[in-house]
Amino acid sequence: MGELSSHDRVMPVRNLRDYFRTSIDDVIAQQGVDVDPHATHYVVNVITVFARSDALYTDAGESSGLKPLALMLAEAADAPSAEQRNNTLQRIGDVALFISGFFTESLAKKAVDIDYYIYMGESAYSSLSEEVRGTFRGNAFAGIYRELAAKFHVLIDVLNEVRDSARAGSDVDLLRTYEIWTKTGSQRAEKLLRQQGVVPITDAKRSRH
Repeated sequence: MGELSSHDRVMPVRNLRDYFRTSIDDVIAQQGVDVDPHATHYVVNVITVFARSDALYTDAGESSGLKPLALMLAEAADAPSAEQRNNTLQRIGDVALFISGFFTESLAKKAVDIDYYIYMGESAYSSLSEEVRGTFRGNAFAGIYRELAAKFHVLIDVLNEVRDSARAGSDVDLLRTYEIWTKTGSQRAEKLLRQQGVVPITDAKRSRH
């Protein structure tokens, strides 16, 4: 993901889950967005778990790291059982959510950018909501996955704000912020640009996947 800068140093907190829950609830209230509380609870659990690198990265003997989402999608398509396919779809959505929520800047010079992660995350959660519908698991989770798919870009804005609130004196990278806005239509990115005196041109925004 790249080395941490002085602005990215981890803040010591007593309980990480409580910190994320409080921070996310505060940002949702500040931004005035509507997200189902069950979906919010799910997001808190995901980012708390992935805060441990051993949960985010895979270890396959001689190789370790973050498996590409496209490879995981291929594995889901070839999965020998519905359970394995659903588990892989869930991981795609969870990884896409975490990476685009907390490591947006690190994607700037990569082969795929945040719009790809958002597209993959939305698609994975949407497919998962259909896969589990009508099953025992679906009674509890189908609605959550559907909400995550529908509000994925909103949740990314929320997590971006949570990330930045933990930074001391973080400066706005105008070029990167404008790039994010053109690729995702992020309301948060537009707000940051306007706060810096930059008025985004609507015709320049690319349509989201």
